[in-house]
Amino acid sequence: MNNLKKVGLSALAGSLVAFSANAVELGVSGTAEVTYTTVGGSTANTGNPFGANNSVKFSGSGDVGVGTATITRTINDSNNGEWLSAWMTLDMGSMGKLSLDSVGGDLEGLGPKDDNLPTAYEEVWTGVSSSGISGAASNDTIGYSNSFAGVTLSLARSGQGTANTADGGSDGPGVTQTVSDYHLTAAVPYVEGLTVQYGRSTVDFTAAGENDDVYHNGHILYSTGPVSVGYRMGTFEDGTNGSNAHEMEAYAIAFNVNDEMSVSFATQDKTYDVASGTDVTETSDAINASYTMGAMTFRGTIGEADNAGGITSTTDEHMELSMLLAF
Repeated sequence: MNNLKKVGLSALAGSLVAFSANAVELGVSGTAEVTYTTVGGSTANTGNPFGANNSVKFSGSGDVGVGTATITRTINDSNNGEWLSAWMTLDMGSMGKLSLDSVGGDLEGLGPKDDNLPTAYEEVWTGVSSSGISGAASNDTIGYSNSFAGVTLSLARSGQGTANTADGGSDGPGVTQTVSDYHLTAAVPYVEGLTVQYGRSTVDFTAAGENDDVYHNGHILYSTGPVSVGYRMGTFEDGTNGSNAHEMEAYAIAFNVNDEMSVSFATQDKTYDVASGTDVTETSDAINASYTMGAMTFRGTIGEADNAGGITSTTDEHMELSMLLAF
């Protein structure tokens, strides 16, 4: 009888192992990057210009009956032993995709789509300004996306507490706001290569009498052959009476020289609304380039901003060179 039990358990264990192997696909990938960065302008000074960034990503996916589940974890040597990214999705086909973005996934909502202008490397504001747009981003964020009649809808909601909360955990009274996003993407009929996008993010504060902060962001993007162009316009409406809001307007053009090399140029104006004075417009410009050779990519960006941070006659400069190895 004991022998029969052993045989039965062994067969059951073998069938479970076989089932797991068929149902789940596991993968490991990573990157190693070395950078050389200098800063300048009115107040910045370059310290040690060299930096390094190494990441390893583990991912697994498989059919769980109602759809395909994917789990991803990324570790990084400069992230103090914490996950650089940790997220999971459930793709249910025509019923859409659900997600939980604990940290670093940038999956749904407005946050990951704050600046979709074409570029060979970095955004125009990298190192000198910001996109001026915020959203639910990656903060134990619940997300959903689906496509209807050629329009892609992306939703996200976050409690804005501590990211990557453990199962069964809660941030409790430390949470003072919730963030809700929606984002729409549509290909324009009969105009191949033309896409329009619009998104909105609302920050709902829990304190009594506190008005909502609201972000709006829109894109017009067009690609034909090796050329891509884009226009972006966004606003930030601060719910606090008398505080500063701002508006953004940006343009970009990118050109694929060949399969290995691309270049781009972009400019952005960010106008700061000064409640008790004259509005100030910050202007940022950047040139980007990249060249790929096998698993190695060389990238670079040179950017500068005038009236940086909305302060008249203040400048900011940023130059970054990168060598990236993917494996």
